[in-house]
Amino acid sequence: MDHQPKFFENLSGTGKAIGVLTSGGDAQGMNAAVRAVVRMGIYVKAKVYFVYEGYQGMVDGGDNIVEVSWESVSSILQVGGTVIGSARCKSFRTREGRLQAAYNLVQRGITNLCVIGGDGSLTGANLFREEWSGLLEELAQKGKIDEEAVKKYAYLNIVGMVGSIDNDFCGTDMTIGTDSALHRIIEVVDAIMTTAQSHQRTFVLEVMGRHCGYLALVSALACGADWVFIPEYPPEEGWEDTMCVKLSENRARKKRLNIIIVAEGAIDCHNKPITSEKVKDLVVQRLGFDTRVTILGHVQRGGTPSAFDRILASRMGVEAVLALLEATPATPACVVSLSGNQAVRLPLMECVQMTQEVQKAMDEGRFVEAVRLRGRSFENNLNTYKLLSHKKPDAELPKTNFNVAVLNVGAPAAGMNAAVRAAVRVGITEGHKMFAVIDGFEGFARGKIKEISWGDVGGWTGQGGSILGTKRTLPAKYLEKIADQMRTNNINALMVIGGFEAYESCLQLHEARSCFEEFCVPICVLPATISNNVPGTDFSIGADTSLNAIVETCDRIKQSASGTKRRVFIIETMGGYCGYLANMGALAAGADAAYIFEEQFDIRELQANVEHLTEKMKTSIQRGLVLRNENCNENYTTDFIYQLYSEEGKGVFDCRKNVLGHMQQGGAPSPFDRNFGTKISAKAMQWISKKLKETYRKEEGKVFANTDDSVCLLGMRRRNLVFQPVAELKTETDFVHRIPKEQWWLKLRPLMKILAKYKTSYDVSDSGQLEHVAMHSPKEAETGAI
Repeated sequence: MDHQPKFFENLSGTGKAIGVLTSGGDAQGMNAAVRAVVRMGIYVKAKVYFVYEGYQGMVDGGDNIVEVSWESVSSILQVGGTVIGSARCKSFRTREGRLQAAYNLVQRGITNLCVIGGDGSLTGANLFREEWSGLLEELAQKGKIDEEAVKKYAYLNIVGMVGSIDNDFCGTDMTIGTDSALHRIIEVVDAIMTTAQSHQRTFVLEVMGRHCGYLALVSALACGADWVFIPEYPPEEGWEDTMCVKLSENRARKKRLNIIIVAEGAIDCHNKPITSEKVKDLVVQRLGFDTRVTILGHVQRGGTPSAFDRILASRMGVEAVLALLEATPATPACVVSLSGNQAVRLPLMECVQMTQEVQKAMDEGRFVEAVRLRGRSFENNLNTYKLLSHKKPDAELPKTNFNVAVLNVGAPAAGMNAAVRAAVRVGITEGHKMFAVIDGFEGFARGKIKEISWGDVGGWTGQGGSILGTKRTLPAKYLEKIADQMRTNNINALMVIGGFEAYESCLQLHEARSCFEEFCVPICVLPATISNNVPGTDFSIGADTSLNAIVETCDRIKQSASGTKRRVFIIETMGGYCGYLANMGALAAGADAAYIFEEQFDIRELQANVEHLTEKMKTSIQRGLVLRNENCNENYTTDFIYQLYSEEGKGVFDCRKNVLGHMQQGGAPSPFDRNFGTKISAKAMQWISKKLKETYRKEEGKVFANTDDSVCLLGMRRRNLVFQPVAELKTETDFVHRIPKEQWWLKLRPLMKILAKYKTSYDVSDSGQLEHVAMHSPKEAETGAI
């Protein structure tokens, strides 16, 4: 992209007043959004007001609308719910109520509103905007405001952010709060699995989602549930028999537990509700299984926001302020949303209309249409779930006579096992024989390879680390032995799941093809590393789990620092030379600084950071948090920075240091990593099947693939999942430091600095264009987003 960077310094908020409110049901991450709006607003010299208790506070006025300062939003990043309150408001639905609200805003000169809520709240905001000039004229006629005010405050600008745990809003891949709600559900499911296994029980879990099955569907994918009921995809006639057969088959395969997930809005094909109690009674009557119901209820709304939700909400909040600064009377009310990995702006009413279309399609029984309208992410989830949950009888499976091997390479990363499970199950469904290689290429060379079946990978999604075992060893020194094993076991394709070593290994195999014909087979790399340092992808399996571990620890450390007062913590994160964990951890934990290798720093910058913290200690926020990537600088070590801060901060603050170490690699995978690992693995296996068909030479009876595009890495790039030949990725790689030459998240670096009160420049070239809600074709769901 050869565009001139556009910096937001040219956008000034001087003279503007922004009101921020949260409305409708609460969602984790709303506070992070509020914090970002307030700080970005103050940063661009606008006045920012809290509107307490949603629209009710706007109608009531008085102390409910208060100007806020930088410190007003300190320490709220890690708090669930919304600190400014949210209320259902009947009076705002009347014109009198909106007239009063308009009067209260004009009194304070507020003509920019940032609304964080669901589709109902955003529709209300849009109506308010359309009526605005009429409301002001009516106020003038009643003598409440003068003509001068009518002219001065003639237009109301609205920007929305969707805060809803249900992820039921069209136009955005993820709404604020969804990821955190999934964390709560998965925590419960993981806990229930251990007790269910002990007693051979069946559990029916009811999750939220009155009109949208996203939470039920993704949690079913993430825990490998036996059955899921969602409103968009009612089961076929006679589902009772099918489900009971499935459950008893699973028991016969020595599976000690069954998990059934029911969305609270689940229905059958006649639009009749399917309740968790009904499902339980059915299982007990037909099968006599010991069955329990657990209704998760408001647990899903509670708790601290996940790292993903904090970063999402912070990005959205900053984008919302930019949208308000750029708004003109002609721009429609917009909503800031997420597409793949990009913040986009969409016309609010287009999104609302499309969201209502889904409900209409469901009411009229057009369920296929409803799933399509939900968007390609939802459709992908559903297709993947259908692929992985039900094993067809052997007689119905195709037979391809191809053997595909799966192995893990590099350091363990949470989510690797979910990827292996998906690969094995999709491979079997496609008719291949699946083989598991133990302990990476080292194990491969020693012949540690065995066939693996559908049942062998049951329950793997929730397991951390690498069950197959993984080693950092590259294949170069074992090429001959590995080629022998490939020949002996007649391996026709390889799926390599791992980090930078997996990518390098496949480059070595690609380059060795001229000497060893055995490597002329389709090979696919799936990026799985906590460091997120693999070229060709924005995200790697395992990085989200690691980020959550870092953020959780930082929250505890911040709490400790707040208690002791005037204390600064220096925290060292992993990541090799890649600063992803340090930078994103700092953004999600609300740190003051993050030192990374990609952005060189010197003693002057360290000095500036110390001075910045000294100033901060004079305010009411008397604590500091600094993150340092383990390899950011060979001389400015964690000890050096700790000693420098301790010396320079004498008498003002004291210092502590903390090296997080391998706790960042462990733990159960986060919902994002389970889901991401499962989906990209299923997609990669389908690609392998396609390549096997294309490269099979009938006359010789063997697979022969020697083109560059038969060794690919599957990565997420901006908005799409793409297969990229590893040979082409070489030019994008810094092999010395094991990082990609260009990394998308560096663009978010100024965001962290702005929210920590540093002056910086922020390239906003990517934002600013209002897009339209795109309807996608069914084909696009296969090629497109996560």
